[in-house]
Order: sequence, then C-alpha cells, then structure tokens
Amino acid sequence: MTRSPLRRSAAGALVAVLAALVLAADQFVKYLTVTYLPLQEPVPVLGEFLQLYSVRNPGAAFSLGSEVTWIFTIALAVVAGVIVWKAFGLRSRLWAVVLGCLLGGVLGNLGDRLFREPGFPVGHVVDMISMPWMMPAIFNVADIFIVTGMISVALLVVFGLRFDGTRERDHVTVETEEQAEAVAVAEAEQRAAESHATETADDAPADGTAPTAGGR
Repeated sequence: MTRSPLRRSAAGALVAVLAALVLAADQFVKYLTVTYLPLQEPVPVLGEFLQLYSVRNPGAAFSLGSEVTWIFTIALAVVAGVIVWKAFGLRSRLWAVVLGCLLGGVLGNLGDRLFREPGFPVGHVVDMISMPWMMPAIFNVADIFIVTGMISVALLVVFGLRFDGTRERDHVTVETEEQAEAVAVAEAEQRAAESHATETADDAPADGTAPTAGGR
C-alpha cells in the first residue's frame, strides 16, 4: 500500500520544523565551541579519528576564497531563497525531509556570515570538527547537513522522485498506456472500415448490373 502525498501546507510545515531543528543544533554546538573550546588547539575525542579544533573560517572548504567572503553570503542567501520557494509546491515526504535539513544547514552558516565577526556580511563561520585521517578540512554541523542534503538531492533526482510525490516512471507509464489505447482505437476503426468495404463488395452483382424484380 503506497502512502498518499502530503498536503502542501503539511510539507511546508515539515520543511520549516526540520530547518529550525538543524539550525538550533548547529548554533548550539557553535555556542559551546566559542565558549569552551580553545582557539586552534586540537582536543582529541577519539584519538586521530575525531578531534575538536576551533577555527574561524572566512572562506569555503579548505579556506578557499577567504578574500571574497561576501560572495559566499550571497550564494547561501540564494540557495535558502530557492529552497523556501520550492517548499511551497512540495507534496513529497522525502523531498520535504531533504530540503528541510538542507535549509537548516544553509541558514546555520548564513547566520555566521551575517552576524559574526568581523561583521555583516563577511562574518567568519565557526568550524570545530576535524577528522585528520580522512581529510584536512575542518567543518561544522551545518556543513554535515549541507553535504548530505546535496547528495540526497542528487539521488532523488536520479531516482526520478518529483516534488509532488510521484515518480518519472509513473508518468511514462501513463503516457505509454494512453498511446497504446489510441493505437488500439485507430486499429479497431480501420478494421471496421475494411469489414464494411468487404460487405459492400460482396453485396454487389458480379456483372455490375442491377438486380431485376421479375423473371422475364
């Protein structure tokens, strides 16, 4: 039994609730980082596997683009605006969950860009999670949801799930069935026309003269 799509209002509410939860979690962890972690000093959690390392990142991943921070602010604002716009037409549960988590992550880093030092709109993002064995980048909770959200978006697109909760293959099936029905109707009409023509030919005399009413 398939689950029916959400109402648009319910899908929008789900996006908003998840975005708020992700944003709250991100900002709470950043508050703890700023308050309690020493700046740029590694704090082992699971040895070299997982460390806490408090930094302020003016750029993107690997501190790229640190001199054009305002560009990242604009990019985050645009992404957030697109997600909010798309949320109004959502009916898919999966899309609502993915976009809600993605929106929360985007808003988490956008808040840093807007309100943290050195000021609007070039604030530095607070990063604190380090996994030296895997990659040199230091990231935060918002980054986790942004990356997983983008991967999830790509997967939903690949599997053909639409914003309205239907799938691409469902629309292809419907179109194929309609085309097959149209072809069947056309063939039936053609057979009927051929049958009528055959009956008319059989009723006509062989010598082409009209039949007489009497004998002589």
